[in-house]
Amino acid sequence: MNIVTLLPFIVLIGAMFLMTRSAKKKQQAAAQMRDEMQAGTGVRTIGGMYATVKEIHEETVLLEVAPGVHAIYAKNAIGAVLADEEYNRILDGADPIHGDEPVVPDDASSLTGDAAEAGKGDKIDLGKTAAPADAEPAADEAKDAEPADKAKDSVKADTAKADTDAAKDDKKSGDDAK
Repeated sequence: MNIVTLLPFIVLIGAMFLMTRSAKKKQQAAAQMRDEMQAGTGVRTIGGMYATVKEIHEETVLLEVAPGVHAIYAKNAIGAVLADEEYNRILDGADPIHGDEPVVPDDASSLTGDAAEAGKGDKIDLGKTAAPADAEPAADEAKDAEPADKAKDSVKADTAKADTDAAKDDKKSGDDAK
């Protein structure tokens, strides 16, 4: 057997090994995170619910989902253990703006140099002239429509003439053959 023949199989087996290895690392990290979980920490379940850990048992966790409301979950249902600051930010619903981060405006006014000078009421001149409202647009359309109709009629007439000419030629060639 040739090495070139075995090369695709070797590459396939190597790729499978690397994929399973990374999946095992992720599972071990998740298990370690769940084992390091303590009572009083904030967690997010795999379903997206945020809760506080009250008690930890061998295979289950008692979570407080609201004040006075407790639920028992499997340890595998814990998706992430959150830092206290992040958990409190999520529960409060506040997303504080940090003073040291730049503020990005929602519009494109910061992209132009004269953003302060331009107002929303200013009109932009696009170089078009204003046409009067009663400037006979229907007459222009009618003029455009007439040549199109004439062109269609002339095409039909040309086709009919070509058909009759072809029929005459066929008749003549048939007479010549006799």
